[in-house]
Amino acid sequence: MTNAFAQGVATDAPVKELGTVTVYGGRPTSLPTQIPTTMEGTTKEQIEATVNATDSQDALKYFPSLLVRKRYIGDYNHAILSSRASGTGNSARSAVYADGILLSNYLGNGVGGLSFPPRWGMVTPEEIERADVMYGPFSAAYPGNSVGAVVDYVTRMPTKFEAHAKANYVSQPFKLYNTDTTYNAWQTSASVGDRSGDWSWFFNYNHTDSHGQPLTFPTRFLSNGIASAAGTPVTGMLVDRNNANAPIYVLGTGTEYHTIQDHAKIKLAYDITPTIRASYLLGIWQNSSEGRPVSYLRDAAGQPVYSGPININGLAYTGAQALTGGDFALTNEKLTHVMHGLSVKSNTKGAWDWEVAASLYDYDKDQKRQNAGSNPMASAATGGAGTIADGDGTGWNTLAFKGTWRPQGIKGAHIVDFGMQQDSYTLNYLTSNIAGNWQADAAGALANEVGGKATLRSLWAQDAWKFDPKWKAVLGARLENWTASSGFTRTGGLAPAEARYADRSENFISPKAALSYQWRSDTVLKASIGRAVRMPTVSELYGATTTVNAQFINDPNLKPEKSWTTELTAEKDLGSGILRLTFFTEDTRDSIYSQTALNPLTNTNVTRVQNVGRIHTNGLEMAFNGNDVFKKGLDLSGSITYADSIIKENSGFVAAPGDTIGKRQPNIPEWRATALISYRFDERWTAALGARYSGPQYRTLNNADVNGFTYQGVSKYFTTDLRVRYRVAKQWTAAFGIDNLNNYKYWNFHPYPQRSYTAELKFDM
Repeated sequence: MTNAFAQGVATDAPVKELGTVTVYGGRPTSLPTQIPTTMEGTTKEQIEATVNATDSQDALKYFPSLLVRKRYIGDYNHAILSSRASGTGNSARSAVYADGILLSNYLGNGVGGLSFPPRWGMVTPEEIERADVMYGPFSAAYPGNSVGAVVDYVTRMPTKFEAHAKANYVSQPFKLYNTDTTYNAWQTSASVGDRSGDWSWFFNYNHTDSHGQPLTFPTRFLSNGIASAAGTPVTGMLVDRNNANAPIYVLGTGTEYHTIQDHAKIKLAYDITPTIRASYLLGIWQNSSEGRPVSYLRDAAGQPVYSGPININGLAYTGAQALTGGDFALTNEKLTHVMHGLSVKSNTKGAWDWEVAASLYDYDKDQKRQNAGSNPMASAATGGAGTIADGDGTGWNTLAFKGTWRPQGIKGAHIVDFGMQQDSYTLNYLTSNIAGNWQADAAGALANEVGGKATLRSLWAQDAWKFDPKWKAVLGARLENWTASSGFTRTGGLAPAEARYADRSENFISPKAALSYQWRSDTVLKASIGRAVRMPTVSELYGATTTVNAQFINDPNLKPEKSWTTELTAEKDLGSGILRLTFFTEDTRDSIYSQTALNPLTNTNVTRVQNVGRIHTNGLEMAFNGNDVFKKGLDLSGSITYADSIIKENSGFVAAPGDTIGKRQPNIPEWRATALISYRFDERWTAALGARYSGPQYRTLNNADVNGFTYQGVSKYFTTDLRVRYRVAKQWTAAFGIDNLNNYKYWNFHPYPQRSYTAELKFDM
């Protein structure tokens, strides 16, 4: 029988449709291609030919205006996605999906207190059939978190038997301060799938063993030293300047992760009828991670110094300035996260189509152990006091109904999409003290506990109206009810010992509109406008935490962000490629920001979440995507983005009210660019060279961090990447690559990887 879900699966040439999105051979995107707004896409063939992909976020590496703050292979807790007007501290301002299942972690925003990047580990590069991005909140089908971008991964579902295996090795020689070490990573993966009658299935397994470079550096201000002979005389430190250009001593390294991760996923699909398919997905991700510090300091006998009062060149650091277990923290993490997805979907392409989908993401096990501040490295390596943070039971679930009505058929003047959604989030983190052995003992007395719930219920509809052969309009709206409840914080040994927060409920409406005009046969003009309301996350509301070396201060009265975003685009088909020029604006009221600053007296990072009155962004983006440009086999793509993102109003900045007015929005560079060139020499050889650039930027709201090339700074960068791929035989391919070929040393609070060498062997059947 003819199956609607298996049609149009294999083609080689791209199908171009100006005004929507370029759809390449393979499974189609699940993004709403009826909306005439900016979309970009890539396929598994393009990823395999051009990207040294070790994690799913690498597929986005050369997309216009996008950056993932990936610090090392397997980065599971800081890899934040940023877009045109949303920086790397704002993970809640983008939406990441895989096969319709939410991967974005809206339990929190960014990495303050706890860490909430998208759950990239639930998708491996080998699974990806295609990756697509819609820029801006122009579809009523998505919540206000789509204000920056919507990323959709479509993963493999076989039409016949197939099997794949891959082995990957990465080596990174790393030199920074007094660290000169090579860090390596191994990856292996295997997948198999088949289709038989009405059943199809796919299984994927991936194992990663990665050792990343140091990410944090204990420091002391030169100005905090007191002229005295007190303390242990030490050598080995380095003099540097912090992000505000104040002189500091760099004392060593920390947060050097060795992480071992396992990913397993099975997908099942059953065609109930030729036009109705039921699908189920089970994903399991496990991670065991150790973070270990290294001191640069040496005493007179040449032994490393990790604790106590110290003396540097006649300056004594005693009392609160003495070394503690917080300076050289040790961490052990054990994580098991489970994801379920279930959907039933019709694909008649007739008057009506529908889908019912549900998903569950569960922190089945989420535990982080750390030595106490009173337990320095010398004793903590074998035991002693510490804490255990337990997030077991934290997670989210989604339920959605979607419908499509085509009153005049699939090519008719009107196509109406509508739906209902409910997204529910539960946060529960209990941090307990351990008196004996922090590495093995059970939880003891309460240190702190945070928890709360948030639910978003939505109704939405949008009509794609082709009222003329050259004109198309899409009008839509999203009605949302947001509730936050059961919020609390408990702190052991401090007053108040417990705080309970009042429940909240608010309603919003977000209109959307888009218009396209086929000016010429090869040129389309587009305009889009949309409102987005980004709700505060449960962590921002209730997530007050205190650890050995960090404090997060929540605000249960945060206002939701309210943004208006617009686009004006001209898109031209040049025959061998598509050239696009887009002018974009974003005006955001009550932007939610988490600002981290070092308290020099206690040597702890303090993060405070707050609303920023108004941020306005104007920008221009030019992008080109071409195949067989100038000659057959030569593919070119590139982009240039200019963004003027300025704080216009703000009365809430705690340092000095008003000193942020006129400053640039954090983590948004004025200029950024990408370029990617690949060439198919013949049926066996392919080579690709990529480049990425970002201009100077700031991390702080008042732009006081003028030095980007240091710990906690955000620097400009220019990096290049190389990949060469060779088809050894019909079923075997080998690849060699170099990321950061020019070995640019750049920072985003933490140091990014330096030059890294990749070797890869892959089998496909």
